[in-house]
Amino acid sequence: MVAIRELIPNPEDLLALDVSELAGVLLEHLNSFDDYDGLHHYNFFNDLRNYPPYGKPDNRINEALMEAWDWLLYEGFLAKRGDDGTRAGTFITRRGRRIKSKDDFEAYRKASLLPRGHLHPLIANEVYPAFLRGKYDTAIFEAFREVEVEVRAAGGFQATDIGVPLMRNAFKPSGGTAMTGPLTDTSLPVAEQEAMMALFAGAIGMYKNPQSHRHVPTEGQDAAEVIVFASQLLRIVDRLKAQKASTP
Repeated sequence: MVAIRELIPNPEDLLALDVSELAGVLLEHLNSFDDYDGLHHYNFFNDLRNYPPYGKPDNRINEALMEAWDWLLYEGFLAKRGDDGTRAGTFITRRGRRIKSKDDFEAYRKASLLPRGHLHPLIANEVYPAFLRGKYDTAIFEAFREVEVEVRAAGGFQATDIGVPLMRNAFKPSGGTAMTGPLTDTSLPVAEQEAMMALFAGAIGMYKNPQSHRHVPTEGQDAAEVIVFASQLLRIVDRLKAQKASTP
């Protein structure tokens, strides 16, 4: 069995962990047991109180590990055998048994921020791997590069047409003296056409261009939200391409 103290030698380091990070430590500890199926919430925490992992009683440690235990239950790494109160038997699920190391668990945490099945196929295939590696700035750049490439192709533009000017020309509203953009949805009121143009131009200007010129630090959750936004823009382009193809 791998003791908690072996995984995290300093109790203050343990307390500093986020609940999901501590859950990974706890799961690694539980997976080191000889008997996967003999886990009991009551017995486990009773042992912690009687045999403190750091040599002396510390209720903060117990409560932090209780939070981590509940997190593992909620995420499906642990499951209860029955509802018989605090002595309910618990077992490590198939998902839980697949997590054999800190790297395995970290990969799960990153993937859970950005569910692949919800993404546009181009994002899922081309961008998702960079996200899983923690290369968030690269993933954001690649996501909006895909948007740029798809807009350029769908609108019939040249390879030299790039960035914000490309978006403005692709979605240029109807009316006035300027030629309507090839991806403009003319079924929308002009004000909404203008909003669509601003949406795409702003997205490329905000999220692709800065990534091209400087390092922009991002957190996983922030990056996931931005990448989902790029995925939605690609779905809009798909819809406009289909609409354009069906128009006589």
